[in-house]
Amino acid sequence: MRPVTRRQADHHAARSAATREQVIRALERLLDSGEAFSEISVQRLLEEAGVSRATFYAHFPRKSDVLVRLSDELRESLLELARQWQPGQGEDGADRFARFFEEVITIHRAHQGVITALREAASYDAAVGDFYTANLEGFDATVLATLRSEQADGSTPADVDAVAASRVIVWGGAQAIAHHIAVDDGGGDAALARELALIWWHGAFRRPAG
Repeated sequence: MRPVTRRQADHHAARSAATREQVIRALERLLDSGEAFSEISVQRLLEEAGVSRATFYAHFPRKSDVLVRLSDELRESLLELARQWQPGQGEDGADRFARFFEEVITIHRAHQGVITALREAASYDAAVGDFYTANLEGFDATVLATLRSEQADGSTPADVDAVAASRVIVWGGAQAIAHHIAVDDGGGDAALARELALIWWHGAFRRPAG
């Protein structure tokens, strides 16, 4: 048997990556069109992606794995946005937070189908549930680190329980944004972003010392 060359291996890897991308984008299109994740059969996904069943299962063990891969892209973009936020000096942190939340809400609206599917599947699929939890835990850890850093330099009062505060503002904020997007046409986005910012900033980061 002729050995597989590096060029052949690279070609195979590129084709596999292209196939995975093809399937991921197919699911994204179906979700963006308003189809519920639970109602999208594997066969429906195969038809949209233009791949065979054997090809699909060679790359994804289950339909939910496609959703996790699609959601992972979104998670990384949001987490990177969170990492870039810093309280800063010489500027009202609430104003910076408000701009940050407006960006977050914009991203959530642009990917509403994916986020809705993720929340839906997390309620009955353990693997997706674990991913969804890990997603928010990543944000929680980022906010917790920032709070502790602010406490270390004296900007945030020492009596703020950083662990509890980060959980409240991250997990509660996620629920608030999800509900807002479901019931608001976008006209209230700036107001929600501003209220979240004020609650985070004055409720935790710059809470008056007790």
